[in-house]
This record gives sequence, C-alpha cells and structure tokens, in this order.
Amino acid sequence: MVRRIIPVHDLRDAVTLPPSGGARVPASGLLQDRLGRPLRDLRISVTDRCNFRCSYCMPKEVFGKDHAYLPQADLLSFEEITRLASLFVAHGVRKIRLTGGEPLLRKNIERLVERLAALRTVDGEPLDLTLTTNGSLLARKARALKDAGLRRVTVSLDGLDDTVFRSMNDVDFPVASVLEGIAAAKDAGLGPIKVNMVVKRGVNEHEIVPMARHFRGTGIVLRFIEYMDVGASNGWRMDEVLPSAEVVQRIAAQYPLAPLSPCAPGETAERWAYEDGAGEIGVISSVTHAFCRDCNRARLSTEGKVYLCLFASRGHDLRALLRGGAPDEDIASAIGQVWQGREDRYSELRASQPADTPGAPRVEMSYIGG
Repeated sequence: MVRRIIPVHDLRDAVTLPPSGGARVPASGLLQDRLGRPLRDLRISVTDRCNFRCSYCMPKEVFGKDHAYLPQADLLSFEEITRLASLFVAHGVRKIRLTGGEPLLRKNIERLVERLAALRTVDGEPLDLTLTTNGSLLARKARALKDAGLRRVTVSLDGLDDTVFRSMNDVDFPVASVLEGIAAAKDAGLGPIKVNMVVKRGVNEHEIVPMARHFRGTGIVLRFIEYMDVGASNGWRMDEVLPSAEVVQRIAAQYPLAPLSPCAPGETAERWAYEDGAGEIGVISSVTHAFCRDCNRARLSTEGKVYLCLFASRGHDLRALLRGGAPDEDIASAIGQVWQGREDRYSELRASQPADTPGAPRVEMSYIGG
C-alpha cells in the first residue's frame, strides 16, 4: 500500500496577542471590521479531539495514534469560555455554535450549554445556540442538551450507503447510528435540524440524490458543502471539488427546485426549495462562489485563540489575557480592536489568483471547527 505523505504546519502556537494601546473599544453591540462587516456569529471549538478520521478533516496519516493533542490544562474551562462568550455577545454576537473536533467528546458539555443559554444579546434576546456534531454520540446526549438549553443541532453525514460512509469516516462507524442520533435530536425538539454533506468528486457524489430523497419531507434541512482547502492535512485538490451548481442541477433533475432568499445577512448557504413543498436544501460554495463580503463570523479555538477566518494563518491569544488577570473591559477592548482590524477575505482573493499561487500556511479545520 502506498501511503500519502502530507506536510502539515502546526499553527496552534502561531498566535499574536491582541493589540495593546490605542483607543479603547467599548462593547456597544455596533462593532464592525474594515469592510463594514458586523460581528454576529461566534463559533467555539471545545475540543481538538474527534473519534472520526474523515479524510477531508483529520486523516489517519496525520492524526494517528501518536498525534499530540492539547493537554487538558491548555483548554479553556467552561467558566473561561462563558466569560469570553459574554464579551463577544456584548459586541453584538447573536449566534453561538459549539464545535470541535467532536464537541460531544468534551466531558459534561451540557453544563457549558446551560451557561451559554443563560446569556442574552444586547437586545435582551436569547442567543441562537447550536452545535455541530458527527452524530456518533447524539442519541445518548440529545435530551440532556435540549434540557440544558441548546436550541438546535447540525449533523455531519456524508452519505447513506454504509460502505461509503464507513470508508469516509475511516473508523468503520455505521451510518445507522448517526441516523439514530438524528432521530433522537428530532424527538428531543432540537430543531430545525440541519444535515451537512461534504461532497468530494469521485468519492461520494453518487450519494447526492439518495440523500436528498431520504430527507425530503422530514423537516430536516440538507446542505451540501464543497470540499474545501482548509489547512494542509487533507491533501486538497481542485479536481476533487464538485461545484454546488452541479449539485443543484442533479437534484433539480429529480425534484424541481426554486431559489429562496437568505435567512439572514451573512448566511453561508444558498437556499433552494422543493417546488412541491417538501422542504428545502442548501449549498455552501466557499470554493466556487466566495461569500466573504458578508462574513460576520469569529472563531474561538479550544485554547482561547480567536481566528477571524476559517482559512486564517494565525490567531490572537485571549487566554493569556484571561489567565493574566485582565479585567473584562480590557479583554472586551482587545476583542474590539482585533475585529476592527479585520480585512480577511481568503476565498475572494483565491478566486482572483492562479490556481498554483502559493499561500501562507493555514490552521487546520479540526482545530478551530468548521
């Protein structure tokens, strides 16, 4: 067997401290970056560990049994996560998504959910609190998560064919168990549920229509994601990307579709409704149709680094401020200065450059979440 050798840049320590000095940035809920984009969405990675080894995220060639994960002491505690989240909310965040790795591997995750569910936006409204999971532990956790205050879940599922799915997760995990988790989430009232399918040309593209057929009429929103060039460990190649436009064409040939308007500014998915009223699908086209212009998301890593783009090459260390005894006002100002300096638009720039243009090393998706 020929093994792939994938060079990986470990960027977990490629960080800077937030800016010091300069004008203080109060938490007014009106924060904008250099392109006029507000801060509305915070994605929090609660662990860098996962029990799957999907080739597009944490392939075994890189994340093998000897892979060095973060030590427990480096991880933000639930108290630290909640404190930082409250400061982001004061700056205008309305939606928090818990991610990983696989977030349900974090012990007592429902206790963190309960803390975050108690936060309120600057308008006094509850947060849109959600979680992304591979579904492997969802059947046993769904009810506790709902009771703790989680509103909804997104489940990653890359096909219904058991052989294909076991091959893609590369740990021989059965698709039936993920479907059981989705059913448990629905029974618990975690909704609307979204199911994300990463489409990789030549691997699982034949599962597009069966997935659409399966979830039509269920109230579950199926979304198709273009295989992305996140980090370096997945050995990404453009010829393995199946454009979202082709996904839509394949489904529309079986089930006619009509375009829908975005749910909210900064929405990553382009929405399509089944013309017969059987629900909707979404496509996320970060490779072929960049949506950087409306991106309003920040990402907080497992150890307290804030990243301003999924394709970032460095983060800003908030944990150092937390554990250094900085008051909330100083940390909030640092968050504000970081966001005000943001001009990230990786996908837009990539689209305007030759395919072989070299770029800076990027952080791995498994470290800051998708």
